[in-house]
Amino acid sequence: MDVTEPAPSRAASKSAQTRQRILDAAAEVLSRKGYAGTRLADVAAVAGVQAPAIYYYFASRDELVEEVMWVGAHRVRLHVEERLAAVPEGASAMDRLMVAVEAHLRFELQLSDYATASVRNAGHVPEQLRVRPAAEEAQYTHLWRDLFVAAQQAGEVRADLDINILRLLLLGAMNWVVEWWNPRTRSLDDLVATAQGMIRHGAGT
Repeated sequence: MDVTEPAPSRAASKSAQTRQRILDAAAEVLSRKGYAGTRLADVAAVAGVQAPAIYYYFASRDELVEEVMWVGAHRVRLHVEERLAAVPEGASAMDRLMVAVEAHLRFELQLSDYATASVRNAGHVPEQLRVRPAAEEAQYTHLWRDLFVAAQQAGEVRADLDINILRLLLLGAMNWVVEWWNPRTRSLDDLVATAQGMIRHGAGT
């Protein structure tokens, strides 16, 4: 006998959709206005709900901000991991690094308000709101460390370079891009190519 899970109730589905809409709105507002400038009234206006309704899903503004920060860190990691998983078998360690660079930048600048909000506000939210996102960011840091270790061990990144410093410099530079990149003056393709060139020709053998 085929046993399947019961379909979620219409009310539960609508509730989940409303929660997601509030989260999406909070990511948009937080990415534009920052932690200090984010008000629940602004989030509610973007989400198309009454401000008091937000408290049904999130106990406070800080809880909502923390969730946005965590989602931003979580989604960029998953996106880069998915892109790396699609790399053809036999690709070089340097090629995998190039894929990760492109995936990070495109997700951060083109695909996700969450990533932008997370990057822009990492140093501005209260410390207690950084704990859960920081744990997710640590996993992402390990992903990049492993990429650089593999490239150096394969002889594709110079042996004289400290890959921990190199990793921090690259991630710091890519994250800071959200503060200055203007698609009207330079294309995302050019930005990606330049970042890749910095690693391939600056750190490569």
